[in-house]
Amino acid sequence: MFQQSTRHVASYYAHSCADRLVNRTALEGEQDTEVLIIGAGFSGLHTALRLALAGKRVTVLEASRVAWAASGRNGGQAILGWSCDMPPLEAALGYERARRLWDGMRWAARELRDLPGRHEFDCDYRAGHLWTSVMPRRVGLLTEWQHEASHKWGHDKLQFIPRQQLPEWVASERYQAGLFDPEGGHLNPLKLALGLADAVERAGGRIYEQSKALSYGEEGEGFVVTTERGRIRADVLVLACNAYLDRLDPQLASCVLPVGTYQVATAPLTKDQATALLPSNVCVTDNQFVLDYFRRTPDNRLLFGGGCTYLGGMPKDIAAATRPFLERVFPQLTGVALEFAWGGHIDLTLKRTPDIGRRGDLYWMQGYSGHGVLPTLAAARAVSDAILGQPDELSLYQGLNNGSFPGGKYLAAPLEAIGKAWYRLRDSI
Repeated sequence: MFQQSTRHVASYYAHSCADRLVNRTALEGEQDTEVLIIGAGFSGLHTALRLALAGKRVTVLEASRVAWAASGRNGGQAILGWSCDMPPLEAALGYERARRLWDGMRWAARELRDLPGRHEFDCDYRAGHLWTSVMPRRVGLLTEWQHEASHKWGHDKLQFIPRQQLPEWVASERYQAGLFDPEGGHLNPLKLALGLADAVERAGGRIYEQSKALSYGEEGEGFVVTTERGRIRADVLVLACNAYLDRLDPQLASCVLPVGTYQVATAPLTKDQATALLPSNVCVTDNQFVLDYFRRTPDNRLLFGGGCTYLGGMPKDIAAATRPFLERVFPQLTGVALEFAWGGHIDLTLKRTPDIGRRGDLYWMQGYSGHGVLPTLAAARAVSDAILGQPDELSLYQGLNNGSFPGGKYLAAPLEAIGKAWYRLRDSI
């Protein structure tokens, strides 16, 4: 569906990791393994690491480069929860089972803070997420979640920030109020993925790049996957392809819709300028349907994103398309140089609920719907534990029903785009 490449896109992240972008060899010839994972993004790498540390023989196939897709291009915001929020999860699973998923998300937030130190790599992790309201009528969403999180889900650390205190957090007149979550945070996603990949290999796992899985099939009591130059047999197969699953498994691919998103990075600001924009150095999102998100980098840039397209392509000039939204939030940055502008594709499900499941010894993880830094880790724990004989947490995810998008291959995206146009209109009035 989308053209893969031997090179990472020209993003700020690739620039910041230029000295760490090693080339790994492609799969050639016949091999066998216990667990084969297709996709070297967050889902696949977290799963591979957990299984390799448990003593499993693990192999990862990547069509392009480690974290070439969304895992190496995203906003880097490690925010608790899922894109769908909690009501659809509770409706599908009931309170007790939904609470177990939420507790797993809080585990993922703690684990992500500790994991880089445990495996001796740095990913520029910084603590703190600020969820803001643009419209006065949506300030209530912040206080409602604060109350629900504390009284229903056991998360009592959220702090409401009234408008008069917001200058201590973000230098913008756009916002009416905020809700601070100290358990969230932000990081360099490509550094995280590269650190995970190195840890997988140190634990005995194998990672092959430029090895696109062309097909898979059952053979005996396992699976056989064919690439352009090789063939590999596995007892267990894990599909962690997300928006790039495409023809490898049409049934699963019909449950996700690839959506383009994009962001920019300014040229380096002075330390005083960057600190003045975000004095608390938290990452920020808003509660508009088409949200803005932004954060500071260690070298004093502002990363800013939020645009999306449902029809597959990207704006011809991402910087020009994003600049009005950046300057709407920070008029003081009018005319600022935008040194990097890039995009990629996320995988939406119809209900925005994660699609994590299994059929026998075939497992899959997809459908993070633009909210995947922490959910990928939570899902990887569920899948790896199931492979190791503990399927309880995975059974929770299997209770979520993610159907196919209406309209099929050719009409799903236009129909979804029409529906989302209504929500964009509501954001603007």
